[in-house]
Amino acid sequence: MPYALSTKNRESSLALSDNKRYELFLSKVAEFGEVWSLANEEGWVTVVTDEGENCLPVWPHPDYALDWATGDWADCEPKMIPLDVWLERWTPGLDQDETLLVVFPNLKEQAVLVDPFQLDEDIRAILEQED
Repeated sequence: MPYALSTKNRESSLALSDNKRYELFLSKVAEFGEVWSLANEEGWVTVVTDEGENCLPVWPHPDYALDWATGDWADCEPKMIPLDVWLERWTPGLDQDETLLVVFPNLKEQAVLVDPFQLDEDIRAILEQED
């Protein structure tokens, strides 16, 4: 069950810089143990950068992902990946598939782009601070 997200908080989060949204993503994922993306019957949604790199968009809450479920992605729904599963299986799998992560993109398609192991390292650093 995702945390409560007011419209005001959602809008102010989306107005943050790419780096601030990345930091917010890390803190929310560490706090609530959930990574969200979009999927349909065919699988997970990916995007391709101008350089031809395959990328998976991820968000800290399903409402942000839902904003992207339009147009070609209208048949998609937000899907949650538990953080422990993300760290154990998704990081190595995404790395093996040479898939980068578009972390917390806003509706202008702006976001931090990182490799799976960088995101893994940053999440683990936050989790260690909390212990």
